[in-house]
Amino acid sequence: MAEITRREYVQITEHRPWGSFTILADEEDHKVKRINVAPGQRLSLQRHRHRQEHWYVISGRATVTRNDEQIELAPGQSVDIGRGDVHRVRNDGPEELVFIEVQLGDYFGEDDIERLEDDYGRTT
Repeated sequence: MAEITRREYVQITEHRPWGSFTILADEEDHKVKRINVAPGQRLSLQRHRHRQEHWYVISGRATVTRNDEQIELAPGQSVDIGRGDVHRVRNDGPEELVFIEVQLGDYFGEDDIERLEDDYGRTT
């Protein structure tokens, strides 16, 4: 019979000017976040050197910038963001946007965010 192990893990929610994110898993080979974006808000235009991301929309509508593309996503739809892709997500809708972000790579620290544009003055 397989042994079941339970890791003690405390979910951490961090608030940002655009909304918040909750870390659901933080492992050596991946990180998972639930991201909430308030109506009319958007994240910084950014890129990462150490990770790729997969975004899956739970509720609301997302407008995703990926390099030169504009991609509209509804609940149940997803998009992949490659390492080095210039990207951002925007919530133009009247309700909160909620999506799950799965990060894969060799480093997941917040200091791997290279901000190219930011509505809140947080450029690197």
